[in-house]
Amino acid sequence: MSAEGVLTAVTNKLAEWLGVARDNLAHVLITAGVVVAYVVARRISVGMIGSRFEDSQTRYRINKISQGIFLAVALFILVKIWFKDLQFGTYFGLVSAGVAVALQDPLVNAVAWLYIVARSPFRVGDRIQIGPHAGDVVDVHLFNFSLLEIGNWVDADQSTGRIIHVPNGWIFKQPLASYDLGFPFIWNEIQVAVTFESDWRAAKACLEKVLEEVAEKVEDDHFDRPSHGFDIRYARLTPVVWTSTSADGVVLTMRYLCKPRERRVSTSRIWENVLDAFQAEAAVDLAYPTTRFFDNHVEGKVRGGPKVPVPTE
Repeated sequence: MSAEGVLTAVTNKLAEWLGVARDNLAHVLITAGVVVAYVVARRISVGMIGSRFEDSQTRYRINKISQGIFLAVALFILVKIWFKDLQFGTYFGLVSAGVAVALQDPLVNAVAWLYIVARSPFRVGDRIQIGPHAGDVVDVHLFNFSLLEIGNWVDADQSTGRIIHVPNGWIFKQPLASYDLGFPFIWNEIQVAVTFESDWRAAKACLEKVLEEVAEKVEDDHFDRPSHGFDIRYARLTPVVWTSTSADGVVLTMRYLCKPRERRVSTSRIWENVLDAFQAEAAVDLAYPTTRFFDNHVEGKVRGGPKVPVPTE
């Protein structure tokens, strides 16, 4: 008996033992074979790509392309197997009913993936915030995208090390903020408070000098470059120091542009220069919350009456 005959006999016996139609069992076995072939092919391709390309971004892109090709071939084979005897109208009706009842969220996520691919509101490597989550986009799948989280319990937009998987459908439901799209800088502000007794003008001059030396130099030609269709305009790009007051003293706010991933580094560098500059200024003292008291006996103050002279020896 040939191998084909043996396979047919085994299939018939197994279908009889399980109590299912032979054709359905054959479809299940072929489906299992397609799945196994897909997994094996993916692992082989990942190994080959990893050995041939050293750059991580190149490996990632080629892996994603190969994954899409293998998945498309596998789905095509499965559709041909399971729906070859159905007419298009019947097939479309069954699929539509199933999608409407059971696949609402996956369908929304798939449509959102098409929007992400076509409109490019963000790409792999961009830093974004969507809803309460912020991070660097490290992967985009058919149904979700992954963020390397920043912030949360960590200050100044630094990484927490966690990967957050966000459904693609969120892009239709949650506000999306991009750190990189359109303009490659963000505004950062540092507040420095000095006492009311300090020479605040001298303090402001020190801060302006620090910003001139340390802050990022941004030229107007950044607006002449492609910005994904956003008409971004600023009255000024140079650093500035604004003046206000609080209960503790005079508040000087340094405002400057920096790259999204260098906010903490620039803040640390600027504070170090500010502390050194103020140390050389005898007329400038940093402010901090203070509490003041007076002693009636020592200061000679009497509530509701004239000042009582303090006895002297």
